[in-house]
Amino acid sequence: MLETIWFVLWGVLWAVYFMLDGFDFGVGTLMPFLAKDENERRVLYNAQGPFWDGNEVWLITAGGVTFAAFPTTYAVMFSSLYSALMLILFALILRGVTFEFRGKAEGTAWRGLWDACHFIGSAAPALLFGVAFANIFAGIPIDADGVYQGTLLTLLNPYGLLGGAFFLVMFMYHGALWLTVKTSGDLERRARTAASGLWVALLLLAVAFLVYTWFATNLYANYLAHPLLWLIPALAVAGLVLSRLSIGSPWKAWGLSCLTVVACTLFGVAGLFPNMLPSSIDPAASLTAFNSSSSPLTLKIMLGVALVMVPVVIVYQAWVYKHFSHKITDDQHLAY
Repeated sequence: MLETIWFVLWGVLWAVYFMLDGFDFGVGTLMPFLAKDENERRVLYNAQGPFWDGNEVWLITAGGVTFAAFPTTYAVMFSSLYSALMLILFALILRGVTFEFRGKAEGTAWRGLWDACHFIGSAAPALLFGVAFANIFAGIPIDADGVYQGTLLTLLNPYGLLGGAFFLVMFMYHGALWLTVKTSGDLERRARTAASGLWVALLLLAVAFLVYTWFATNLYANYLAHPLLWLIPALAVAGLVLSRLSIGSPWKAWGLSCLTVVACTLFGVAGLFPNMLPSSIDPAASLTAFNSSSSPLTLKIMLGVALVMVPVVIVYQAWVYKHFSHKITDDQHLAY
């Protein structure tokens, strides 16, 4: 029972992380296409500025839960996906540095350099997270000793790349809707136009990913066995459709996009259960929530800590979002 509870928490933490940092990735990726001058680029930085580091707390929490609750999965995952995860880590570091270094000098070349780093540090994690999770859904080549029998290129298979493209466009759509919340005037209109175009691309990619998932993974087995689980993809579809219909109401559209991101993540997690790292070469070598978890006492103590600390983090972040909920309309709000 404790293993199941922690598996659900593990999936929810990843979903919340993608919901919150996803729009940051989207804004950074859209910057070269939406911002026309220095003032607009600063607006886009400030649309992320008060939130991005708090959002990444959920990444640390999800990684920490994997380490503490499922140490065997953590060990095999970080050795098997070492190169991909290091690329994500370097990209996230590069992205974080841009917020601090870009404003240290006035030169066009200096700021252009950090703008390029910000784009790479935003687009690369969005793409690579999709590649990583798609490969986990399909199974990775690990043997009975937990040794990865592949290379970095093994992960760049057609299903993995489709997952990467799906995550990237989903986050770009999410980010465009966030910019309709935080900006005004021509920039807001451009963000709304971008969101409308990205919605079509996201819809096509979502259909392609769902169809390919049927043939490339066993995710649908849980859905066929437990029909109530179909509510999860139904919520994803409802969020996607309603966010497009509500695109003239920024907060409502962004909230519905949050629902889409969360439901899309949980679609994969629910289909994966109880597997956490399925093996593509030997199903008996798969790591599950039951054969890779910590002791019951450890899970029980951690559950008590989580029930106290997670609400504190939620309240703090809700306060931050409320405090910085205003539109960025003048130089007074440009801290970056």
